[in-house]
Amino acid sequence: MPQSEYRQEFAYFLGPKSENASWVRAEFQAILEQWFNWRRSLFAEDPSPLPDELRMGPSFLAERERLAQEVAMLCERLTGEIPKYTPRYIGHMVSELSIPAMLGHFATLLHNPNNTSRDVARVSGAIEDEAIAMLAGMIGFDPDAAQGHFTCGGTLANFEGVWRARYRLDHFLALGLAIAETTGEAMDAFACGHMGWARYRRLIDDHGLSDDILRKASAVVANPFDAAARIAKATGRPWRGPVLLVPGNKHFSWLKAANVFGLGEEAFWPVALDGQGRLSVSALKTAIMRARSEGRPVLLVVTVAGTTEAGEIDPVDKVCDLLDEMRDEGVDIWHHVDAAWGGFLCSMLGGSAADVLDDHCRRALAGIRRAHSVTLDPHKLGYVPYACGAFLTRDAECYANSLFAAPYIDRAATNDRWMMTLEGSRSGAGAAAVWLTGKTLGFNPDRFGDMLAGTIESCRYFAAALADGVPLARMLSPTDSNILCFSLAQDGENLSESNARTLKAFEGFAGDPEFSVSKTVLKVENYSELINAHLADYGGRPDTDSLVLLRCVFMNPFWRNETVRSFLMPRFVARLTAHIN
Repeated sequence: MPQSEYRQEFAYFLGPKSENASWVRAEFQAILEQWFNWRRSLFAEDPSPLPDELRMGPSFLAERERLAQEVAMLCERLTGEIPKYTPRYIGHMVSELSIPAMLGHFATLLHNPNNTSRDVARVSGAIEDEAIAMLAGMIGFDPDAAQGHFTCGGTLANFEGVWRARYRLDHFLALGLAIAETTGEAMDAFACGHMGWARYRRLIDDHGLSDDILRKASAVVANPFDAAARIAKATGRPWRGPVLLVPGNKHFSWLKAANVFGLGEEAFWPVALDGQGRLSVSALKTAIMRARSEGRPVLLVVTVAGTTEAGEIDPVDKVCDLLDEMRDEGVDIWHHVDAAWGGFLCSMLGGSAADVLDDHCRRALAGIRRAHSVTLDPHKLGYVPYACGAFLTRDAECYANSLFAAPYIDRAATNDRWMMTLEGSRSGAGAAAVWLTGKTLGFNPDRFGDMLAGTIESCRYFAAALADGVPLARMLSPTDSNILCFSLAQDGENLSESNARTLKAFEGFAGDPEFSVSKTVLKVENYSELINAHLADYGGRPDTDSLVLLRCVFMNPFWRNETVRSFLMPRFVARLTAHIN
């Protein structure tokens, strides 16, 4: 590779031809040797249950051979797996793993820590805290104040946000109910549900209510059906519970949350999207006013930094502005940012890497630091192995939730997370993968940020080359991140016709070993303005209720390499053309 094509991140990936194999092999071997030596040296005086004569006996050797054969068979089967490491794979939100992430994951896996408690993870638990601080700093939280933990993925991290928002809301409603029942004054459930912690503490002092009274008024600690009946009586209207305000793209995890937390899908209120596929701030304000008029507190407002469908980034900063204005008026609403995909793009901020972003995206990503809680998925743009999500809050107050007791775990252990997480047992491998990535690649603009800027630039290169090579390709706009969506349409044709052509192309790729792409379908119900804008670009006619798009995700860092892209691009154009015809 010519020196002019060198990029620092290329040293941190194995390479599509295993170009860095000798180095990676040596590092894995070093990890194993260190682990072997550690086991030999610890309690060296203990007798061995596996003497040489046993290990070299025929029965033992036969078992080893059996294992070797099955391992070989497993490895052979896995060669039939989807080759997600290659730049030819642009299908979903997965790509080549970074070397630091693999090594951190592997080294920790050997020690098998369970980060549920420092009782069984005294080192791994500390590494988790350090890794969370790294991620907090990356998204703009104060690393010293922020709290969080790793999860099995973004869905669980989103659930963690709902859990904490519900904890806060339940406290506020329990206090409002207790005051109403004590004083005989009518209860305003919306106002009570958004009183904020400062007013909550003042009211506790003013009314001198005991913890026992508040617990009996809680819908979480006491009987929720009893609490609902009492709230209905205190407010003078049926109590229908809180609502979740979520962008109209409606990621499945939020519907799951409404189900799991017993809210019912009726409590899931999708907020309309604008003509660019992003949450409409005016529609959000309307939804909040509707909730107020119906006496239903907002459990949380969700914005998305990098949608699953097309990578769009909601106007997080403008939503923060709206919620700040409402907070000044005494209405404190929880704001959760689902940044499972786009959160790592924050590593570009503060340096020249951010120049690849437009003003909207820069402001929106910078606004994430103003939210109460955030979801990240290191197993996506963090390039770490599955399964690894992360949940972060800006401070300890936002991290507070219901506590649970377990007599077999030492609650006095410093920074134990077991009572603060929805998951019980949690592997330390993901945290270590993130930690080693942060220690080497570094989550700052001139390193990790520069790499992600390269993925966005690669996406734009691909879009331009595709437009030149395939005139039927109609790019979905805007492209906020490194996901490109496009349809295949003739000028002025019906949407149903272009959908059929796009679907035919996808089916062709599905049986084509040369490249992997994905597809997504945008429904008029949620994306009407964006679909109309897309059709307007080529005079398309809307005669059906959905838009079918091919979807290409540019995570692989080697698309930045001129030799790779100039080789692959014409081949992709040729395959796409063949699948259309």
